[in-house]
Amino acid sequence: MQVVIDTNILVSALWSKNGAPARIISMVINGSLVPCYDYRILSEYREVLRRSKFGFSVGEINALLDWFESNGRSVVAEPIEDSFIDEADKKFYEVAKFCGADLVTGNLKHFPEDPQVVSVSEFLEKYKGKI
Repeated sequence: MQVVIDTNILVSALWSKNGAPARIISMVINGSLVPCYDYRILSEYREVLRRSKFGFSVGEINALLDWFESNGRSVVAEPIEDSFIDEADKKFYEVAKFCGADLVTGNLKHFPEDPQVVSVSEFLEKYKGKI
């Protein structure tokens, strides 16, 4: 199953290794979920995760993102003309629509109402026992 992970989910997963976002990342790492991304998403991941306020180690960041690049699905998504509250979030939606994947985010209000756009808890409930 393919999934697009919003940056805030990666931050939360690295911040709290026992939280629900970390469960999503564990499913990605164990191969139950295939992360879809494009160069814009990877660039944002790298830029945000390297912010000193988070204190994540370079090794931890590189290991995770290298894994995404090696095992995920890199795409060039079709542009979507819809306007977004935060235009920087549009890339995640474009990739999710292109791949037919769920977009897991902590900022539902930044995206159109769409069954493909889900919170961590909605995702875990939706696929409980199926993954």
